Amino acid sequence: MTQSWEGRSKGNTLGYRIFIWLLRTGGLGPAYFLLRFVSGYYFLFSSSHKHIYSYLHKRLGYSPLQSLMKLYRNNYLFGQTLIDKIVVMSGLKAPYTFEFEGEHHITDIMAAGKGGILISAHIGNYELAGYYFKRLPVKVNIIMVDNEQEQIKQYLESVMNDRKLNIITIKDDMSHVYEISNALKNNELIAIHADRFVAGSKTVTGSFLGEDAQFPMGPFILATTFKVPVSYVFCVKESATHYHLSSTAPKEYTENKQVAIPAALTDYITELEKKVKQYPEQWFNYYNFWAR
Repeated sequence: MTQSWEGRSKGNTLGYRIFIWLLRTGGLGPAYFLLRFVSGYYFLFSSSHKHIYSYLHKRLGYSPLQSLMKLYRNNYLFGQTLIDKIVVMSGLKAPYTFEFEGEHHITDIMAAGKGGILISAHIGNYELAGYYFKRLPVKVNIIMVDNEQEQIKQYLESVMNDRKLNIITIKDDMSHVYEISNALKNNELIAIHADRFVAGSKTVTGSFLGEDAQFPMGPFILATTFKVPVSYVFCVKESATHYHLSSTAPKEYTENKQVAIPAALTDYITELEKKVKQYPEQWFNYYNFWAR
């Protein structure tokens, strides 16, 4: 039986409040310092880390010791990305710098005048790409699942102060499809991840790092239904305050869905494999991605 993501992220509201207080009173340094202890706790006691260890050891071929070292690094970097996300969403002074490889691909999408879809993964810190996009005349709509931890989602939304970022929640009544359609008609961008799915959702199978895995079908249905430019975009952390963004040349999948969906999935997996091999500690999927 295929195992899916449970639809919940790590952390709780109290933890977010503590880190936001630290950021507002002491800045990034104290928050990162406290994070070392928090990430150490998760490294020692979180049962979900066996899946990251397996991914590092079995899929990428690292030795047991290397896998353990990279596992701790994975914890610490995950915490850093959460802190960085809070900084930019709450309007605090952000010390981050960016390098954007393929920025012209985004401007090409906007020039086409029919919006676009940016497909990414839970690697690095994609939300910070939205912070960078503030300087572009474009609104970015981030797609989220409805069963994310509601308290955390509401609290983060309460501190977001940037009108160029908008959250569209996936709902059972499919009303999110109309929101997405309207956003594209307004020449806006839709940002969605394609490396997690929740139980009951439709999936499509692809070979990833040498073995078949299930991917959510939704992002690829959007790409092939609306027939707008699609770019595979990633935002990874290069240092404490420097991020590297990349986007692929926009592509439209205009064939029938039986042809277009596998083609889009193949393109996505190709780009995702490149990134996880280059930044193995920054893939943050804490469940058995290859389970059947």
